Amino acid sequence: MSPRDLLIDPCWSSTDLGQALPDSPHAVSVALPLWEDVIAYEEKDPKCLNSLQAIYPRFGMNPLIAEVASLALSNESNIYSTAWPYPTTAAAEAAQQHCKRLEPLSKTKVSKVLGLDCLYADVKATDPAKAFWQHTGIGASSRQAAIALNKEPKPSKRAGQQAKATLKGRLADIYQCDQKAIQLHPSGMAALNRALQLIREIHPGRATLQLGFPYVDVLKLPEVIFEGSRLLLKATPNELADALDRIQPSAVIVELPSNPMLECVDLPTVAKLAHARGIPVIADDTIGTALNIDVLPYADLVFSSLTKSFAGRGDILAGCLVISPFSTWRQVLQNTFNSTIAPLSDADSIALEEASRDVKERVSQLNNACLELVKRLAKHPSVSRVMHPNQCANFHSLMRPNAGYGCLVSLELKGGLPQAKKFYNALEVCKGPSLGTNFTLVCPYVLLAHYNELKWAESCGVPSHLIRISVGLEDSQKLWKRFKFALET
Repeated sequence: MSPRDLLIDPCWSSTDLGQALPDSPHAVSVALPLWEDVIAYEEKDPKCLNSLQAIYPRFGMNPLIAEVASLALSNESNIYSTAWPYPTTAAAEAAQQHCKRLEPLSKTKVSKVLGLDCLYADVKATDPAKAFWQHTGIGASSRQAAIALNKEPKPSKRAGQQAKATLKGRLADIYQCDQKAIQLHPSGMAALNRALQLIREIHPGRATLQLGFPYVDVLKLPEVIFEGSRLLLKATPNELADALDRIQPSAVIVELPSNPMLECVDLPTVAKLAHARGIPVIADDTIGTALNIDVLPYADLVFSSLTKSFAGRGDILAGCLVISPFSTWRQVLQNTFNSTIAPLSDADSIALEEASRDVKERVSQLNNACLELVKRLAKHPSVSRVMHPNQCANFHSLMRPNAGYGCLVSLELKGGLPQAKKFYNALEVCKGPSLGTNFTLVCPYVLLAHYNELKWAESCGVPSHLIRISVGLEDSQKLWKRFKFALET
């Protein structure tokens, strides 16, 4: 039976709850087709959770990884409550150290299970173990779990090395930098985790400063796993200068553009102010993509989730970290750059290399498709606000020649929450977390990312009824017909 074609047969109705998006054992998204399903998922309703054939990685365990964890626990005494598979002993031990730091009296151990290194955690250690798994993104991948379970063949080391070399060459061509300045990671968050480790060597013991409303884990990783994080939503140059002098952060972190508001900071000014004070800048270009924007002249380290538009398929978890050739600290960063406790696996590298062969053509198509939908949404009487990088002068200043704005748009509807629910439930496209897929993917982002802090998000100007849309490669007329129908429901 061939996989479901989500371009023409999306998972949008109540009967699709829990379907893997895409139809793959390695899917990184899952269908939550009704607003009520999103609430049930966040409230951990057993009926909803038991129907899920996939889950967004890091926020839970892929079924293959969960199977390894279950086997691990079945061989142990009931001292341990959970098991967390990692690709290397060093990664599992890093997770163990985090648990011990937060819960010194807890019981943990690291042991091999089917060739993977599992962190075992008792009740006390389970919450910090889960936090480390989610925020760092260095856990074992679903393909590594499938190989461990003998459900998929293990590729040759040579094939893996060739794929990684090709990927680095492809990324070097996109970023216009040396391949030696690029490092592959098992997720975008793993790339940020490595960036923060490198920054710690420059400015040990300092918190980071996040500018603009953040993607949840970009803020939580330095806050929970490292030395802390401060958040500055908006600031004039003088206010930013004062904050830098007062906080003296280890680094400034920016998202280009931000998720889900799709706003962009004045990166040249931020970099000038930070660098004048000896503070590096870390940039996340996942949404903008390096094909559309060039941030290396200003950011010292750039990390990106290759899971999104670079791969496009929605069934590969990967990330990259790039050292800017213009960075004052480039040599210091390069000295320990190549060492990593959790490299991208051979199997994931091979899948990523295959998926990204058409990345330039595909991102251009996504740019155009999204912009076309933006123009139509902006004219519809039911829409009160459209958020898209084409509205941001700061984004324009970073754009490459003949580039676009990425695949993401957010919107608010007139009528607020009640109308958002009706629209979401009636919309005949795939609905679930993640972005950058070949198929359109929609979610009430704030509910998924900030369900337990909705009032805080609202205070930051991010409403819970906001709808985030990742535009895919569907026929534009047919896609608009689906949106128009939902808007007029």
